[in-house]
Amino acid sequence: MPLQESGQMYLETIYVLSREKTSVHSIDVSEHMGYSKPSVSRAIGILKSGGYVEMAEDGALTLTESGRSVAEKIYERHTILTEFLIRIGVDRETAAADACKMEHDISDVSLMALKRFVET
Repeated sequence: MPLQESGQMYLETIYVLSREKTSVHSIDVSEHMGYSKPSVSRAIGILKSGGYVEMAEDGALTLTESGRSVAEKIYERHTILTEFLIRIGVDRETAAADACKMEHDISDVSLMALKRFVET
């Protein structure tokens, strides 16, 4: 079963936070995403049972290999789309918000074309 958009967003958030912090906990995810602790806890449970996330005894979250793969793909999509929108004149805040909506639906073909554009 493919991972839903919300699951992808959680994985991306854990990935982004893990680049900024030595350990990531559910409370960090909750604060970053603006979701309630029970909602995050439920989502993390689903991601754990799907094999995307592991939780240490102290509650620290770690992406599994498959979780990291999904997170990196979504993060790259977000980065490329944000940069493209900024280059065509959209302000950074709006570009980031719009990229977040677009990153889950854009085709690989279109994304690769945007990536080539952004890298030139």
